[in-house]
Amino acid sequence: MAVKADDRVGPRAVLRSVAFLAAGVLVAPVLTACSEEDPAGKPLAGQDIAPAERKQVADGGTLRWAVDAVPETLNVFQADADAATTRVAGAVLPSMYRLDANGRPERNADYLESAEIVEREPKQVVLYKLHQQAVWSDGREIGAADFAAQWRALSGKDSTYWTARNAGYDRIQKIERGANDLEVRVTFKKPYADWKSLFSPLYPKEVTSSPDAFNDGTRRKLKLTAGPFALKSVDRKDGQVTLTRNPLWWGRPAKLKELVLRAVPRDERAEALADGKVDVAEVDAEDARRIDRAGREGGKGAGGSKEPEGRKGASVAHGPATGVTSARALRSWAVAHGSDEKAAEEEAGVRRKRGRMISEYTAQQSALRGFEVRKSLEPAYTQLALNGSEGPLTDERVRRAVARALNRKQLADVVLKPLGLPPVPVGSHVALAGQAAYADNSGALGGEDTKEAKALLADAGWVLGGPVKKEKKAAGAEARKHDSESSEEAGSPDGETYVVGEDNKSDADEADGKKTPGQLAGDSKRYKPELEPDSAAGMYAPEGTAAPAEGVKGPLAKDGKALSLRFVLPSGAGSESLRAVGRRIAGMLERVGIRTEITKVPETSYFKDHIANGEYDLALYSWPASAYPATDARPIYAKPVPGADGSLTIEQNYTRVGTDQVDQLFDQAIATLDEKESRSLIRKADARIWAAAGSIPLYQRPQLVAARTNLANVGAFGFETPVYEDMGFLKNPGKPGPKHS
Repeated sequence: MAVKADDRVGPRAVLRSVAFLAAGVLVAPVLTACSEEDPAGKPLAGQDIAPAERKQVADGGTLRWAVDAVPETLNVFQADADAATTRVAGAVLPSMYRLDANGRPERNADYLESAEIVEREPKQVVLYKLHQQAVWSDGREIGAADFAAQWRALSGKDSTYWTARNAGYDRIQKIERGANDLEVRVTFKKPYADWKSLFSPLYPKEVTSSPDAFNDGTRRKLKLTAGPFALKSVDRKDGQVTLTRNPLWWGRPAKLKELVLRAVPRDERAEALADGKVDVAEVDAEDARRIDRAGREGGKGAGGSKEPEGRKGASVAHGPATGVTSARALRSWAVAHGSDEKAAEEEAGVRRKRGRMISEYTAQQSALRGFEVRKSLEPAYTQLALNGSEGPLTDERVRRAVARALNRKQLADVVLKPLGLPPVPVGSHVALAGQAAYADNSGALGGEDTKEAKALLADAGWVLGGPVKKEKKAAGAEARKHDSESSEEAGSPDGETYVVGEDNKSDADEADGKKTPGQLAGDSKRYKPELEPDSAAGMYAPEGTAAPAEGVKGPLAKDGKALSLRFVLPSGAGSESLRAVGRRIAGMLERVGIRTEITKVPETSYFKDHIANGEYDLALYSWPASAYPATDARPIYAKPVPGADGSLTIEQNYTRVGTDQVDQLFDQAIATLDEKESRSLIRKADARIWAAAGSIPLYQRPQLVAARTNLANVGAFGFETPVYEDMGFLKNPGKPGPKHS
């Protein structure tokens, strides 16, 4: 799995009662019996892609799709592969399996006629029967030689291949041709439950048979492809990748003539849409609201970008001419009345600039009427990570106290409720609702209970009393740098530390982002109300006002040291939601006596310098969901292994919290070919991960995609793998496909 430095995520796998823990034994909730309803349930939100039958979609056209950047490599198995790499591979390369709307693997009929385990003893053997017409772009049949070359490149035996992972491929013993050229026999050294994860995507043997071709040859080009689209060009100067119809494609022909992936920064996407530079783009909540507002003002549907006659005068009224006229009038009046001419000129310039900005914004809003926001939940979740390698959080009781102080439903509400998406807390570390391995195991830790949280802290020796040391513990070198980002959310400049609970603010309310007495709605600045002589703020309250809720009065301390945790959050325009959630968490922890030192750091260094290096106590980041948790979740929760030199091998476990039991359960799950038994073992592992309280899943991330209203079969895909050949523009723009309920 890949993790980014903000709350976005990369492609898959490139890189409630209290449970008692006594003598290493976990008492976990009993899992649902097979005769009862499947605990996996259904996805919390369906797709929103404006589905339409192919006959309704026009042939031809170019779809321009915004991506974060032109990919550094076109090889998904390299460490610097990103979401754009995955998107290109999905359109131009074979995948034996794809994900359905429930996030579960399904056979890709364009490449596979069948795939099944044909032998279990003495060795597991999987037989693939390939589609009879499946060929590479040079006309050569896809076959066993391609499978074998990819296995050798990714097996881990040859270190000259620059690979980010070899999971599964290292379990293969041999690959052979079957009864004919269309059959591939894969024999495993030891059982592998997640065999469906392999060869998706599949690269041609010309790419994988030599380290040079694999390492360097795939970074900028792909000589051979085998998908509905082929790679036409990668233009790093202009920031775009162009895909074109594959003339040798044997499946349903692509509706689009070209698919262009264009690099557009997240904070420039609304303008890029309005200017006609892209047709579809993932956007943040603020831009989504802006596009929705434009649709409401101008009416939706294709052609909605044309301004109604009744609004033309209104637009002109805010145009540049008005700004210039009022500016000139102001200057004339100021000069006539003896005001400073230079000051008058400056004011006139400000008004002209304001007029231009209003005119540009109005024009953009008019153009945005031709778009709509398609919403779903991303196959990824945001978690609160607790670093268990040092400080107070090395004590499991303190970690559990942090978890019991949280109201996860309220945290989900902050992000999802305003968007009209279901604000349901995530109940699993290893899967999301709808996926086969999902079950809500949060009961192994328990829900919000401030009384229990305080009791756990007391049991760990953290009690009232002792000095409060106002120390600033910068989380890494970058945290000590002051950047130019706004810091109103955290209450201090970037790189500086704001200790929740050590000022005159109402700790819980301020951290929750609520107004405090003396703060104007929508204003980050504070003011002091005028008081009568001998009065005090808050001295009087209306009759019947409830007394403040009981909380911890004063800091908790142990051995003369106050309980305070370093809470590292990313700065920057793309991380507002994380900071809002962080403030809420800080307020919840303050209620049980846990103070937080909130430090904002640049997004570029957030993950590498702080999360990966363990320079934090608390942090928020996201993981993508996987259809193969036995393979992909294990390195995230594996118990760290101390080295001879004192270093710690953590794989992808950035919380540094793990147990032998969790490792054993994953090992058993990955070696079990009984799918039902494998799911049961994975769910048991998840219950133990909850109990260890190294990370607390919070909510599934929103997926907001702005698309032209006449675009079909594209948008917020949710779990499902996009079907690139069905995307296109409607023949009759007035009748878009039905939206998913």
